[in-house]
Amino acid sequence: MESITGALWDKIHHFASFPQTGVSLQQMVLFGQNPSQGTLLKASQFLHEELPVRLAHRVKELDELPHSLSRMPSIIKVKNWYAQSFEELIKFPPVPPLPPDIRRALIGPRPSPGFSASSPSDPLDYHVLPEPKPNPSLEFMQWTNDYANDNFPLLDGPRSSLNGTFNGDPASSYQASSSNGNGNGNGANPFTKLKLRLPLERRYYSPNSSLQKINYPPEVHAYNSSFTKVLETIKSRHDPTVTTVAQGVLEWKRHQQQRRIGLDIQQFLDRFYLSRIGIRFLIGQHIALNTQESHPDYVGIICTKANVHDIVQEAIENARFVCEEHYALTRSPPVQLICPKSLEFAYVPGHLSHIVFELLKNSLRAVVERWATEKPLMIPQDIEERFPPIKVIVVEGKEDITIKISDEGGGIPRSAMGLIWTYMYTTMESGGLEEDFHDSDFKAPMAGFGYGLPLSRLYARYFGGDLRLISMDGFGTDVYIHLNRLSAAREPLP
Repeated sequence: MESITGALWDKIHHFASFPQTGVSLQQMVLFGQNPSQGTLLKASQFLHEELPVRLAHRVKELDELPHSLSRMPSIIKVKNWYAQSFEELIKFPPVPPLPPDIRRALIGPRPSPGFSASSPSDPLDYHVLPEPKPNPSLEFMQWTNDYANDNFPLLDGPRSSLNGTFNGDPASSYQASSSNGNGNGNGANPFTKLKLRLPLERRYYSPNSSLQKINYPPEVHAYNSSFTKVLETIKSRHDPTVTTVAQGVLEWKRHQQQRRIGLDIQQFLDRFYLSRIGIRFLIGQHIALNTQESHPDYVGIICTKANVHDIVQEAIENARFVCEEHYALTRSPPVQLICPKSLEFAYVPGHLSHIVFELLKNSLRAVVERWATEKPLMIPQDIEERFPPIKVIVVEGKEDITIKISDEGGGIPRSAMGLIWTYMYTTMESGGLEEDFHDSDFKAPMAGFGYGLPLSRLYARYFGGDLRLISMDGFGTDVYIHLNRLSAAREPLP
């Protein structure tokens, strides 16, 4: 996309005036179990409404960044990617006309007031998603002052805005709001138009069994297939977003002659990357539901029986291999894993693997470089044999599964503890990102760019967990990964 037109900006500002809808792992598992074409159609409808809102929030923020960061070429490139994806989604055609009986089954009769998803006495077999719980990680995060999103979690059901109730689709109100003002959602009071959206669990319910028994017409399958292809294109377009934004920050640092970023840019990066995790999770989940064969332990990309021991063990092997390759070692520092082999819970294996792998890379590097006696690193074989082990201990609690990674890599000075979560802060020398680098954050060469720790913490916090670090300067570091095993926390949407 060359540039964003004025008409497209109007639509972006309009969609950005609506709150985002947070989902939980529990909701996604319940909604996606044994999906029929009808279930997938409802999921397509939800994403067709939700993704433009999320993308619009990010385009608007990318255009309003402080200190001229929004003018950097790489930031403009990412902003145009998001605007292009937004435009493709809002131009995607609506669901084709369906026979009345299928429409009734998809909509479903509304449950009576006070109906509970766990109520077995209700005469109808409703498929009602349980309401998600507030994400406990929100207390650690500082977002921008977003009136719509600040107020959305307080809604517990259908409400009325100043212009009436809203069914959840920003596109359905765009024409009406455009005729009442300038249509860009930027009036004196940003909450005077149709801003309220019904929560996910109120918009998508239907009798459990009805959607499975219907013989859907070819139009439904064609619609689901076409929408999935659009999402695949968008997902591929945004693969290099993390590294491109990182390049934009490097451009800004050179332009401003700054060694470090400030708190406002740090908070923007937290918001932006957390939003990216959520967008890619929703898109990846939908693509998997539509394209992958059913598996008893998987719902899309969510593993309902994710084996913690196996995931951590694989991350250990991968991190040790990278360490041996980087330092030309015959044997990297040993890693001892203490974890029940039967420990399982519902999670996204890719997220957990990414977190553990990044943290183990840090520990392995710290141990190797502490025990090296010469510069540049020349590590005799007898030193390799005396590397102290890194210990990984996994414990299951009532609320959390906690993973502790302990190393004897010398620790972090207390004066540097305030910087370890800062993007672009690293003690590793690097010449910068290659301009033509186009890999995703799971494949990005983050060592040396100061992204490992802050990104890992965002992945942990996304589903209600956290990441904490305790250092003993002169000895080593303990990192604690807290994973919410209840799976009911809402996404912490910026």
